Amino acid sequence: MDMHEYAKYDAVGLRALIEAGEVTAGEVEGAARAALAAADAEVNGLALPPFDPALDRAATGPLAGVPFLIKDHGPVAGGVPFTIGSRALPGIVAPHDSDLMARFRAAGLVTLGLTTVPEMALSFSTESVRYGPTRNPWDLDRGVGGSSGGAAALVAAGAVPVAHGSDGAGSIRIPASCCGLVGLKPSRGRVPCGPDAGEPMLGMAYEFGLTRTVRDAAHLLDAVQGPGVGDKYTAPSPRGRYAGELGIEPGPLRVAVATEAWSGAAVDPQVAAAAVRVGRVLEGMGHAVTEDRPVLDWEDVMRCMTATAVAIGSMILLAPRRPDPGKLEAVSRRLLEFAEGYGALDMLAAFGAQNRVTRSAAAFLTGHDLLVTPTLGRLPAPHGTLRYDDPGHTVDSWLRTLFEYGPFTMVFNVSGQPAISLPLGWSDGGLPIGVQLVAPYGREDLLFRVAGVLEKAMPWAERTPGFSVGRR
Repeated sequence: MDMHEYAKYDAVGLRALIEAGEVTAGEVEGAARAALAAADAEVNGLALPPFDPALDRAATGPLAGVPFLIKDHGPVAGGVPFTIGSRALPGIVAPHDSDLMARFRAAGLVTLGLTTVPEMALSFSTESVRYGPTRNPWDLDRGVGGSSGGAAALVAAGAVPVAHGSDGAGSIRIPASCCGLVGLKPSRGRVPCGPDAGEPMLGMAYEFGLTRTVRDAAHLLDAVQGPGVGDKYTAPSPRGRYAGELGIEPGPLRVAVATEAWSGAAVDPQVAAAAVRVGRVLEGMGHAVTEDRPVLDWEDVMRCMTATAVAIGSMILLAPRRPDPGKLEAVSRRLLEFAEGYGALDMLAAFGAQNRVTRSAAAFLTGHDLLVTPTLGRLPAPHGTLRYDDPGHTVDSWLRTLFEYGPFTMVFNVSGQPAISLPLGWSDGGLPIGVQLVAPYGREDLLFRVAGVLEKAMPWAERTPGFSVGRR
């Protein structure tokens, strides 16, 4: 198997080849290493040289032998250093696996490397001073979103079929939108967050992965879902295997389509049109489709995002040794200053805001089965559009800049419902446009049913980026 053939398969396809004896896991890994080297040379998505050997994993498992990458956003895999994209963190070695990493290993995933993130994972562009810009395989002059940007770039380029990501405000779904991928943010409590955190970013951050196909996302969730020991939140048990939901018609649904941002941010007409088009396809399938959205106070959402940013800053402030401020980017320095002055009353106000947003979103989804929105408000931005190292920013001005670009995702980090971005639209210039689907709490099964139907009705598999290791 050469890297060009390898890159044409998704994770389920590679696993089937290995199980059938048509190729060995070692041959797949060799092709993946060649693909990873070729892709990283173009997109700059690795934070460290590839692991050699790969991290230990189970010899058997539902995804045994499938190449995989983890994100440089915090302690993930025992023995692996992380920097969160910062020059100020020389590489703190994780003392042990996270619960999720233990499940990745148990699934048999072959972990080959660590992917790039923006500093402190606090941007929708992956352009840290430490690593430089990570480039979009669809247009190397454009960004990949963030913060799971390196993961998205390397999956889209064909280096691996699936990669770990995390989502504190849209950081799985936005890179998926920019890079033409499937990006699921699970329900709060669906995927374990321990043992070192009880509720990451005050319960508004989630971990999962990025894939090229819906079936890979379903199989990955089957492999890792379920509470860890001592987890504060546990989502309702699934009705069956998520992979088993694919191909099942969802039945008549009440679908709302919303293309206006709660923040009032301008939405690119091509982006809005993609969401409207998905609504029309669903209507053509017999679903009842209306224009509607939850009513909520955007300032409440901002209070929640400010609190999550403070949670990030507090982890740095509480570390045994504080980083050198001279090696931090401008917004990171501002964040640490701001976090030191953020008080208990501010945090209680944020919890009150989170309650109001959560109840508004949940109430809306008692009257609707599905909400369709754009994932991003714009097309993938050229490098340098978002300026994290701009000393003119305050924490508030930075967060508002972020949500001018990506105003649709953060609400569901606050409220906890599952949301998935699918590459269902394309710009006039051929850039991917993600469309976000949101379901009631705990209903990933419904998301997979609808996503599977849309993948067939509006297929994207034949579209490949300008740079892909699958191209000869």
